[in-house]
Amino acid sequence: MKLVFATNNFNKFREVKELIGPGIDLMNLKDIGCNSDIPEPYQTIEENAREKARVINKQYGYDCFADDTALETEGLRGRPGVYSARYASITTGKKFCTAEQNNEANINILFDQLKNVNNRKARFRTVICLIFKGKEIMFEGMVNGLIIKEKRGNEGFGYDPVFIPDGYNKTFAQMNLSEKNKISHRAKAFNMLADYLLKQCS
Repeated sequence: MKLVFATNNFNKFREVKELIGPGIDLMNLKDIGCNSDIPEPYQTIEENAREKARVINKQYGYDCFADDTALETEGLRGRPGVYSARYASITTGKKFCTAEQNNEANINILFDQLKNVNNRKARFRTVICLIFKGKEIMFEGMVNGLIIKEKRGNEGFGYDPVFIPDGYNKTFAQMNLSEKNKISHRAKAFNMLADYLLKQCS
């Protein structure tokens, strides 16, 4: 079965491909010839995930799914939230040439805004919209934790170096992919997706 994951983020695609397993021919946007960024114009990650999935399904005709993820901090009243991936660009008005530069800038802005905030509790939340055989299905995964005051680890991407999940003493970026995929917000959501697809294909 062919299924498109509406992303050009290699790290995210690699994580999800391991979760989905070998029974599905998983493709990304580059695989289907889509090289443009899909707009994320909405104020919630649910609406953004739905929009991305609908665009790919309508324009390319594939069953597909799209996700959106937010880092929500208690001390900043939920920010960066829906703007997590482009928080530095929105906050400063600057554009960044590479994903690495963007990630670094996002973390620096977060650190700056939290420097006088005692409450560093946070959560990662991922929402997936699957369009499969004409139906839309939503899945959600979440993990609670803390934002630490310095980066630790070289694995993962995004805010992984500064987020320690509850019950652990290391960041997502200090975990290997197998460890992270046992507990992460994205893993929880995509495991629900994988279970659903398995039932549909059995």
